[in-house]
Amino acid sequence: MSDDPASNEYGHLEVRRTGRAIRVSINNPPINLITKSLLIDLIRFSEWAEKDNSSTIVVLESRNPDFFIAHFDVEALLEMDSGTRTGPVDSLTVFDEMCGRFQTMPKVTVCVIEGRVGGGGSEIAMACDLRFAALESAVMNQMEVPIGIIPGGGGTQRLPKLIGYSRAVELIVGGLDLDAETGERWGYFNRSLPSSELHTFVNNFVARVSRFDPAAVRAAKKALQLTLPDFEKGLIQENNLFNERNRSTNGRKLMEKFLAMGGQTSEQELRIEDFIAEVVSGEEFAN
Repeated sequence: MSDDPASNEYGHLEVRRTGRAIRVSINNPPINLITKSLLIDLIRFSEWAEKDNSSTIVVLESRNPDFFIAHFDVEALLEMDSGTRTGPVDSLTVFDEMCGRFQTMPKVTVCVIEGRVGGGGSEIAMACDLRFAALESAVMNQMEVPIGIIPGGGGTQRLPKLIGYSRAVELIVGGLDLDAETGERWGYFNRSLPSSELHTFVNNFVARVSRFDPAAVRAAKKALQLTLPDFEKGLIQENNLFNERNRSTNGRKLMEKFLAMGGQTSEQELRIEDFIAEVVSGEEFAN
C-alpha cells in the first residue's frame, strides 16, 4: 500500500487526507452491509491507519444518509463453517482484531452516524473513541438475539461499558432500537446534534484536534486507554458463544427466515426493531 491512502485501493471506502485528519466514507449500497469485501477494506484500512505517522484523527462516515453500517451479512454467517470446526476458539477473530486497532491506534477515531447502525456496524462504532450522531435519524440496534444468535464482534463486551450492564441487557436481549436522543443520554453517543449542525461540529472538532501537537494527542489517548479493561478474554468467550448459536438449528432457521422475509433490504432494515419481532412471531422454542 502507498504511503498515502488512495480511494482506488478500496472497493467500498473513499479515503482522503486533510492535514493530520483522514476522512473515510463508507459506500456499500444499498445498506452498507458488512460483506466480505467491505470487511477486507476495513481491515486493510485499519492496518494502514494504525501505522500512519502523519495523522492524529480518523473519521468514519457514510455516503448513505439512511445507514452508517447496517450489520454483518447474514448470508455470510450462514455460509460460515458449521461442522468442520466445532470446538472452542482461543484467539481473536480478524473482526475483533480490526476493532481493536480502531480502539488502540495512536490517533482519535471518530464515527459520524446518520441513519441506522446495527450489529457489527455498532460493534465497530463502539470500538472507536467518539460517536457523533444526527439527532433526527441516528438509531442503533443490536439485532442478533431475535434472529437466534448473539453479538459476536464485541457487542456484549463494549456496550455495557458504554451504557451500563442493565441497559445493555435491555437493548441486546430485547433487540430494541436506541434513538439518538436516548443514546446521548445513556452514553452510547457522545453528542446527538441536528443534521444541520452535525457536520459543522465534526469539522470544527477535527480541525481543532489537528492543530494540536501530535505527540500530545497520542500520549493523551495512550493514557486514556489505560482506564479501559482488557477485552481479549471476554471477546474470545463471546465468540465461542456466538459460534454455538450460529451452528444451532434454531439460529440457522431464524437467520434463513430473516432473509426470506426481506432482511437486508432497505425497506425492512429501516424498521428493524419491528421486523425482527415479525421474524420470530409464531415460533415456539424448547427450553
